[in-house]
Amino acid sequence: MCTCNVFFKILYFEYLEIDRSWISNSKPEDPQYEAGIRDFVNFAVQNAGDRSRLPCPCFKCHNFLYRRIDEILGHLSKNAFDRTYTRWIWHGENYEGTHTSDYGNDVHDVNDNPNVNEGDKLGDMIRAAQDKFAGNPATFEGVLKDSETPLYPGCSKYTRLSSILSLYNVKAGHGLTNQCFDEVLEVFKDMLPDDNVFASGAYEAKKILIPMGLPYEKIHACPKDCILYRNERESLMNYPVCNSSRYKEKEGVPTKVLWYFPIVPKFKRLFSNADDAQKLTCQFYGRNTDGLLRHPADSPQWRFIDGKYPEFRKEKRNLRLALSTDGMNPFGSLSSMHST
Repeated sequence: MCTCNVFFKILYFEYLEIDRSWISNSKPEDPQYEAGIRDFVNFAVQNAGDRSRLPCPCFKCHNFLYRRIDEILGHLSKNAFDRTYTRWIWHGENYEGTHTSDYGNDVHDVNDNPNVNEGDKLGDMIRAAQDKFAGNPATFEGVLKDSETPLYPGCSKYTRLSSILSLYNVKAGHGLTNQCFDEVLEVFKDMLPDDNVFASGAYEAKKILIPMGLPYEKIHACPKDCILYRNERESLMNYPVCNSSRYKEKEGVPTKVLWYFPIVPKFKRLFSNADDAQKLTCQFYGRNTDGLLRHPADSPQWRFIDGKYPEFRKEKRNLRLALSTDGMNPFGSLSSMHST
């Protein structure tokens, strides 16, 4: 066994011998508490490497604020130790409960410049969607052909597929109606050389793009947003509480329909692209960990989840979702809008 392995095993057994019962069973000024925080500080210093500031685990700082060792000791002597922090992952202990000495040292800045040109992603998009066509190779061949066919002979910038995608982005970005978009496509085709392969209208453009789309599910909904008609409510004709009808009278069509896009296929498609996969795991690779709030992974909420669910944290591809609202008016005053 090499000297390095012996050294780390010694440190690991020293770690195991640290009594942590003082975290929950004692309070500042108790002898047991004072001895406990000294053990903690010694452990943190031993694993600090070349860092002069470490997360402070006192009740007020919650490992969110970085302080000098003497400041941490002062805070812990005055304030209670955070009782939820029993595994010292922010001070050198890894998630398996063993020692690590290079915590936070090998990091680099992440290039978060939004203006970087990432090139044409159409090829990546086609490859990402390839698994979807495993049972229908003819459809995939059609999409692949559209992605390689020049818009017209001699055109090197746009293909049949990329031109339609570009215009659909304009439609979505500016809220064009279907009728307006259909007329734009017709005029645009008329402006191109006669031997172009551009779609003749919105209907044909949609047929070209449908094979690349993500799966979706249409779910009937209460017109007052009370419920979704699914699972045990799937057979109801109206919601008993508000008594709103599920279908429009004399028309037989649902009053409201929710388009549900399952999120798992979306995630799979993101990870099938090398650039997107790298961005989705940037919190593990090349992130600056200098104590500043640069990334959601620097937040106390993120750290709390890491500490509470270590098995979830081990898988670097696991994603964390958060609910958000956009454009709400929390106080109903004037035109004040709020996003969270």
